[in-house]
Amino acid sequence: MTFFRRTRYAKLLCVIVLAGGLFVTGALVSHGLAVGGDGYESLETFANILAIVRKNYVDEVKTQELVDGAIKGMLGSLDPHSAYLTEELYKDLQTETQGRFGGLGIEVTVRDGILTVVSPIEDTPAARVGIQPGDQIFKIEDDLTKDMGLIEAVKRLRGPTGSSVNISVKRKGSNKLLNFKIVRDVIKIRSVRSYELKPGFVYVRLAQFQENSAADIRGAVAKGGPKDGKVKGFILDLRNNPGGLLTQAVKVSDLFLDSGLIVYTDGRLDHQKQKFSANKKGTWVDFPMVVLVNSGSASASEIVAGALQDHKRAIVLGTQTFGKGSVQTILPLNDRSALRLTTAKYFTPNGRSIQAKGIEPDIVMERTAVEAEKPAGPREQVREENLPGHLENPGGDTLPNVDSDAEESVTQRIMRDPQVKRALELLKGWEVFKQLGETEPKKAA
Repeated sequence: MTFFRRTRYAKLLCVIVLAGGLFVTGALVSHGLAVGGDGYESLETFANILAIVRKNYVDEVKTQELVDGAIKGMLGSLDPHSAYLTEELYKDLQTETQGRFGGLGIEVTVRDGILTVVSPIEDTPAARVGIQPGDQIFKIEDDLTKDMGLIEAVKRLRGPTGSSVNISVKRKGSNKLLNFKIVRDVIKIRSVRSYELKPGFVYVRLAQFQENSAADIRGAVAKGGPKDGKVKGFILDLRNNPGGLLTQAVKVSDLFLDSGLIVYTDGRLDHQKQKFSANKKGTWVDFPMVVLVNSGSASASEIVAGALQDHKRAIVLGTQTFGKGSVQTILPLNDRSALRLTTAKYFTPNGRSIQAKGIEPDIVMERTAVEAEKPAGPREQVREENLPGHLENPGGDTLPNVDSDAEESVTQRIMRDPQVKRALELLKGWEVFKQLGETEPKKAA
């Protein structure tokens, strides 16, 4: 059967570490089907079942449909992040890494067979109508989402710009379904925002790790930072950042580290064992910093937070992160579809696996004061450990809308965030101790 023939994979495209998946680029891999021992018997059983279904099923069904269903079932049985990508879905995934795609603007996962919101992307249709982290999407139009599958659900949520989709949401604390009509739009994710909250104290919001995030941070700080260029303290906000390009996670970490390991991956094959280290050139090391995280911080965000925490370069403040420490490799197939397959786990410089555990903040702090600005209804935190079939560990929280033409009102809104206020207090305290140390008279030994 052609299904069991040897398959060659084309060139891999790029590297991503999203809450839902990851690309790895630059390699040309060749794979063949190697089956030994009782493997042939298993394949024979599959072929027999395929033939029986084709002959006896109540309706006529095409062989390709059965094979596609078998592939989806096989990958779905492995873990929540491995999946089969059709040609259309594969193109969509490539487009997302560029920060522009059509849809509603939500990061979703499947929990207990129910499509669940990890986080809405700020300033998108979903965020504007009031979709919240933890919302369970029970229906898309008139179809129930239970056991629909993540890839199929995402396909249903997307559509032409300007078209609308109706979804029914179950929110913890509410006894009835909430119905939303959301108009699809081109989702343009603004990766980086930078503001000077107080003289010398810089706040940078990183919404997602895209192709130029590290360079954008440099440019944003140069444009919106201190006029004299002297940074006294730095707040890096990674809350509700679902991840993105692994290469950019490394480069963002490298902005603040002058040496040492940033992250390493470990898998069964030699090429899945990689190490990424910091370089001294262009590093910002002469100011203290605080990294803000929450349950919506995943993958690439956890790499950055874990690296800066292990090197004691920054204080991590907030709540426990999502806990996605597995690497998904996109393997293109010769029919223009692709496999998204979990191939490795990644570890912080000190050897900590984040998988199903996440990053524990140095200072645990909720954002309860901001919740008054959100639509009513408590949130349910969804983390990697809650996903059925998640890999085991081997060893409230959205940013206030800061889009505004008035710079003063932007900083004021950010400053109402209790976690930002606490971070600023810590950085100011550092500055006071630094000044005391500089003015203290020197004593002869």
